[in-house]
Amino acid sequence: MPLTTEQQSRIAALVSDHQAQPGGLLPLLHAVQDELGHVPDAATPDIARAFRLSQAEVRGVLSFYHDFRGEPPARHELRLCRAEACQSMGSEALAQRLRARTGLDDAGRSADGGLELRPVYCLGACACAPALLLDGELHARVDAAALDALLAGCLEEGGAC
Repeated sequence: MPLTTEQQSRIAALVSDHQAQPGGLLPLLHAVQDELGHVPDAATPDIARAFRLSQAEVRGVLSFYHDFRGEPPARHELRLCRAEACQSMGSEALAQRLRARTGLDDAGRSADGGLELRPVYCLGACACAPALLLDGELHARVDAAALDALLAGCLEEGGAC
C-alpha cells in the first residue's frame, strides 16, 4: 500500500534525524514504528537509500527482529510464552485453549484486526510460569480461568478476542 503524504513527510523527518547517527538504522526503524504503529514496506526504498543499503538489507533487519511489524497493530496483542519453564507449567494447554477460543493459529490475527497472537520464547517470568503479555502487560501464573477473563476483557472493549 502506498504511503500517504503525511506518512512520507514524517518518515523523511525521522530519516533526517537518524541518518548521520552511527548505527542509526535500528533507532530509525523503532522511531518509524513508534510514530506510525508499524514500518510500512513502502518506506523501505527511501530508508535503504538514506542509509546506503539495499532494500534486502533493510527488510532483513525488519524480519530478523520480531518486534517490528509490517502492518498496523491489532487492537489487542497477546504474546504467550512458549519457553521451557512455561511449557512445563501448562502453556501448551493455554495455547490449545487460545486456538479453540479464537480460531487463530499460534501466530495469527483476527480478520477484524481485534486480536493478534504472537508466540514469544521467554518473557523473563519463569518463576511465575505460565506467563503471557496482553497489550504489553505481564500476566503471570495464568490458568484457563485467567485466560478466559483476559479474553472476555478484550471482547468488552469491542475487540475480537
